[in-house]
Amino acid sequence: IFPANSGNKEITWMMLEAGAETDVVNSVGRTAAQMAAFVGQHDCVTVINNFFPRERLDYYTKPQGLDKEPKLPVKLAGPLHKIITTTNMHPVKIVLLVKENPLLAEVEALQKCYRVLDLICEKCMKQKDMNEVLAMKMHYISCIFQKCITFLQEREDKLDGFIKSLLKGRDKDGFPVYQEKLIRESIRKFPYCEATLLQQLVRSIAPVEI
Repeated sequence: IFPANSGNKEITWMMLEAGAETDVVNSVGRTAAQMAAFVGQHDCVTVINNFFPRERLDYYTKPQGLDKEPKLPVKLAGPLHKIITTTNMHPVKIVLLVKENPLLAEVEALQKCYRVLDLICEKCMKQKDMNEVLAMKMHYISCIFQKCITFLQEREDKLDGFIKSLLKGRDKDGFPVYQEKLIRESIRKFPYCEATLLQQLVRSIAPVEI
């Protein structure tokens, strides 16, 4: 809790990588993220909420149960983990991270990745200590990956076309309508309607016209 309260993002990240648990509470029942938010250290809150241990992803690189093949090829674990742990959630940034890695920027690779993200999302919602923030993030990235697949399959300009669509503003005021619709669509498709975070997002966004 002390590194988070002090506002030191680097030490917070180092402690997380060393195995510090994010759901442990102090004497007043508060986690490190909750205490950091209370004292205004929002950068540290972001680091904690976006942390996802590599070993949790590596789990999917090994066959489980009756599976003969792993759900995620080992070669995709690194590139996918980089995207999962990014704190910049702008859709263009995520597409650029896909585009810069040839291993990832293929239909079959993205299909495997988004299915694993959906499994992680489900696990986040069904585990004892529910993590709605991480679940929503996994779902959001999964939606962007699925849209990447559509552009790779249907457009000659492929991911460049996707990026252009996300950045293009409407004539009267330059507002990126396609980007807004993509984000709203991802929220609408979140499969766990009971989630408090989802309900808060819907209440905030629903009254606002594009």
